[in-house]
Amino acid sequence: MRIGDIDQVTRNARAQKTYRRYIIRIGLIIGLIGALAIGGAVVYNSNLFTVTNVTVTGVEHLTATEMTELASVPAGTTLLRVDAGGIKERLLADAWVLDASVNRIFPDTLELAITERTIAAVVSVPIDSAQTTEDWAIASDGTWLMAIPAKGSEASKTISQKVYEDAENVLHISDVPLGVSPEVGAHCTDANVNNALDIVSGLTTELADQVKSVKATETSSTVLTLENGIEISFGEAGTTEEIRNKERVILQLMEENPGTIAYINVRVVDRPTWRSL
Repeated sequence: MRIGDIDQVTRNARAQKTYRRYIIRIGLIIGLIGALAIGGAVVYNSNLFTVTNVTVTGVEHLTATEMTELASVPAGTTLLRVDAGGIKERLLADAWVLDASVNRIFPDTLELAITERTIAAVVSVPIDSAQTTEDWAIASDGTWLMAIPAKGSEASKTISQKVYEDAENVLHISDVPLGVSPEVGAHCTDANVNNALDIVSGLTTELADQVKSVKATETSSTVLTLENGIEISFGEAGTTEEIRNKERVILQLMEENPGTIAYINVRVVDRPTWRSL
């Protein structure tokens, strides 16, 4: 046998050995993947990681009990099988919930992390042919949050007291025309109420913090009342720039006439008028 033939045989033997090692490794990998898949399926369908604890974070106006009931986590479900998407969808159906995430905390806890809407204003909505009014909480995005029961009533005992705390410290919108029909979770469609919200949200902190109430009879005659008693006929909100221009004129007049102004009209911003005490 020639030397070249011997080298060829050696190379062939090495190639076959390498191939066998390759096949063995592939087999081991496939076996491992199969074992993991079977093990994963067994764990997934077992009672391992059963949810025994549901925690709620980020709520102030809703109670943890209300959120847990709304989430409706099925009894006996596990962290692996829980329908997080369905739970989130149910949570978002509540008007107070702006956003929510469902977090798995192993070995047995499901966390409901809630981002609530906040009360931007309380709207006195006329009812019974405008003979009486009903207070409604509304968010800055125009979502009707809830009708606020009278303090001390039976209904008031079932809601978070944080609602009343906020209601006392936010903007109050009154003189709303008859026909406004709030619905929990719906977006406000009344132009007068939305105009009032747009005005206050467009103001800078310097003036916005001084606004105590708004009369929203018509968009063109929207009137702000400041904490110091000054009434401001603001009119339509318009663009953010137009709101800021009106605000600039208001602050300038108040600065130039400290303690002497009772009324300011900036509906036509380049022709403002004011009245002293």
